[in-house]
Amino acid sequence: MNKEEDRKIALKIVVGDKIKDVTFEELCLSNNLSQEALVRLLLKKKIFKSEELLKEMETVRKERYKSSDAGEK
Repeated sequence: MNKEEDRKIALKIVVGDKIKDVTFEELCLSNNLSQEALVRLLLKKKIFKSEELLKEMETVRKERYKSSDAGEK
């Protein structure tokens, strides 16, 4: 496989008559940048504290990534 074949396209963006392929890597990077900018802005505006964010992230982690030996129902 060549480098072009290795690119996994996540979506195509159409603007006018131009089509842009967006790879999963580009989409992931874009999402990460957007999320980091949003968190920084919310912290700067004192919408929440970093401790609250970390606590909520831990809650979400526990909800989503349960241990396989936890006896799922």
